[in-house]
Amino acid sequence: MGSMAILARELGHKVTGSDANVYPPMSTQLEAQGIELMSGYKVEHLQPAPDLVVVGNALSRGNPAVEYVLNKGLAYTSGAQWLKEHVLQDKWVLAVSGTHGKTTTASMLAWILEYANMQPGYLIGGIPADFAVSARLGESPFFVLEADEYDTAFFDKRSKFVHYMPRTLVINNLEFDHADIFPDLAAIQRQFHHLLRVVPQEGQVIYNADQSSISEVLEMGCWSDVQGAGAPASTGDWSFELLSADGSQFTLLYKGEVQAHIHWRLSGLHNVYNAMMALIAARHVGVDIEHGAAALSSFQGVKRRMELLAEVKSTRVYDDFAHHPTAIKTTLNGMRKSDQQQQIIAVIEPRSNTMRLGAHQQQLMQSVADADIVIWYQPEGLDWQLDALVNSVAIENTQMFVLQNIDRCIEAVVQNIEETKQSSVVIMSNGGFGGIHQKLVSRLQSDAKVEVLNV
Repeated sequence: MGSMAILARELGHKVTGSDANVYPPMSTQLEAQGIELMSGYKVEHLQPAPDLVVVGNALSRGNPAVEYVLNKGLAYTSGAQWLKEHVLQDKWVLAVSGTHGKTTTASMLAWILEYANMQPGYLIGGIPADFAVSARLGESPFFVLEADEYDTAFFDKRSKFVHYMPRTLVINNLEFDHADIFPDLAAIQRQFHHLLRVVPQEGQVIYNADQSSISEVLEMGCWSDVQGAGAPASTGDWSFELLSADGSQFTLLYKGEVQAHIHWRLSGLHNVYNAMMALIAARHVGVDIEHGAAALSSFQGVKRRMELLAEVKSTRVYDDFAHHPTAIKTTLNGMRKSDQQQQIIAVIEPRSNTMRLGAHQQQLMQSVADADIVIWYQPEGLDWQLDALVNSVAIENTQMFVLQNIDRCIEAVVQNIEETKQSSVVIMSNGGFGGIHQKLVSRLQSDAKVEVLNV
């Protein structure tokens, strides 16, 4: 919604916004764009009446702002519908869908097109380090965006992505998520098939050929060209070969023939998949694979996706937007493979709706096996007790704590850092996490009494 606000501002509209929790980096970005932010959903925020209210999917009936809009008969629409009608018409939409990696892959794809001087428009849920803002209209027919399967609004229960009219569609992966609105994986697969139904026959679907959950969706019916991509043993035409265990160097192949070598700053097998999908999608709009690989060599990443916040002596502090056990697992695995000897401390807030409901409890515990120390933060409103789960699961070589206070989490990190080796502290949450990021950096700086290298 923040990125949509930027597009509306670029179109010349006066834009204001209300949210329950507004925090950096999106809040600072919006303020820099001249967009007024208001905390909470007070009816005064809708006075005087705006010409149009764009309603996000976090709002439901009973919300005071929603009730006011309905009672006063104000004009309203969903974010996805507004985007379709005001931005995406007449665009070649390159949509990135899937349970994981949408923000990173969309950022890669937008950067590849930018590097090729195609001046794309884009809308990204995070803030790409290679661009000044998370959204822009662009100066070409091409528009890159994340295609989310979450429902559209309280009055439109279709997935948001059915509004987006993609001509190039990436399906990164497909797992059960969003337990607050989907009963099972099959319900999510049905929504993805609705998405396939709106891809033109002359369009292209690029999918992860290693996941049967996606193949099952394609078997429901697909009317477009398909490009499967996966690991070397995959059934897809596209594959990769790792040149380094951590994924910082790899080769992209098409039907066994080398297309390009990629050497970049990112790591992790998940990012290799993300890059492969972005390269193939860019190829669909005319960007040579080798040119795309050159673009990725300078790709800077995305804020809050393994973003290095600071380095104090031998301790690095990272921020990672972890919303699902698979995302946690792949991130920690990538860190471990990048340096087998480093100490890894993970500080995790299970904040997403799915994790808060307890849908992935056992998977969540197994996702942290590559960490040496795991500090679980028990937030208010969690529907289950982390203590009971942690006490019931033993993970070899991994020590786990459950704490209910941000300051105690910081103390636990400080007390467990091994100063004799490189330590990496990764803070994993899809929210603001009580400002723990800067609090921890400040504490480390104070204890070290040295200058912090801010990155």
